[in-house]
Amino acid sequence: MATRSTIALEFADGTVQQVYSHWDGYINHNGKILLEKWSDPFKLQRLIDLGSVSQLSSEIGTAHPFSNPHSYGTAAHIQYEQDHKHMTTFYCRDRGEDLSIHTFKDFEDYERNHQYEEYEYILRNVNGVATWFVCSYESDGYEPLTEVMKRITERLAEECEE
Repeated sequence: MATRSTIALEFADGTVQQVYSHWDGYINHNGKILLEKWSDPFKLQRLIDLGSVSQLSSEIGTAHPFSNPHSYGTAAHIQYEQDHKHMTTFYCRDRGEDLSIHTFKDFEDYERNHQYEEYEYILRNVNGVATWFVCSYESDGYEPLTEVMKRITERLAEECEE
């Protein structure tokens, strides 16, 4: 079952663009990848320019088959996974579907009209620093992603101690 999310970028002029991401949208996957690999707004713009995402990864990569075309467990299947696991899979580029980029006039317009999913990530400029925020079904609004990750890490540590 998919854990859906959205990925958005607020530009210097205040406009916002958003794309959908289908798989693994939870904090410890997409949140972690976004924080570690996609905090440069120029790099993130290149990702968003390719439209909605099936599976987010650490790199944009190159066009590749949307799904592994080889029989599970075969050498070709394993090789495909090794060659493409670091590449993001896009609905438009890799499956030929619509681009599906949503644009909003400003953050307020985005908050009112964006695509709602289980996790919503947005990269915003805060005092000259690109900062990831997340809103989820568990929260009342957007919070800095680093703070949410810290809480999750602390909670997991506490659970391990019990």
